[in-house]
Amino acid sequence: MAEKTPDEKAARAAKAAALAKKAGLEKQASKNAGPVYEVNADGRETEHAIPRMKALYKEAVVPALMEKHSLQNPHQVPRLRKIVVNIGVSEARDNVQTLDAAREELALITGQLPQVRRASKSISNFKLREGMPIGVRVTLRGDRMWEFLDRLITVAIPRIRDFRGLEPRGLDGSGNFNLGLKEQLIFPEITSERVSKQRGMNVSIVMTEGKDALSLDLLKELGMPFKQPAAATAARN
Repeated sequence: MAEKTPDEKAARAAKAAALAKKAGLEKQASKNAGPVYEVNADGRETEHAIPRMKALYKEAVVPALMEKHSLQNPHQVPRLRKIVVNIGVSEARDNVQTLDAAREELALITGQLPQVRRASKSISNFKLREGMPIGVRVTLRGDRMWEFLDRLITVAIPRIRDFRGLEPRGLDGSGNFNLGLKEQLIFPEITSERVSKQRGMNVSIVMTEGKDALSLDLLKELGMPFKQPAAATAARN
């Protein structure tokens, strides 16, 4: 097949842009998490499903927070920018295979290939040299971020042993929430037969706006199970 000339490529791109503008980039077939149509480079419409948690945010969470906090503009409601998942692998300095195992498990959990994190400086007391691999990290954005958050809230967190709710103090003062997990087995993608060691991880949910109160209410509306205040618990009992 002959390679297309720059003029032909430009014509195709212009056609796709015109169709995208006509279609409004997206057409949601239903108000719920139904199909969305996007225009690709060939000018054809392709269909994919909106993540359930993303649809919940747009249709229920944003109006609820606008009413509760008397916001005039939906853009004042915090938005999720990204979710960062970190696993520290300190033993990788002695056995690099442990790093490979952690990387494989994090890839199964998130559906994305992790990035190897290396030491930025040498610390003799910890037998650490600059450039030595010490962990793995994944940064999730877009639909993959929403799908991971859905599985975290509805599947993984309820499987934590003796779970009594998350601590709101995980908010960092800038509207972001940090959650520490003690083991990877709470995710159904990981089977105990394939796990050689229990690994903890840190999940950072990065949001806009920078206000802890708004971010806390947003996560609650999405279903994040926080601990109830002691006064509210006593009154209920």
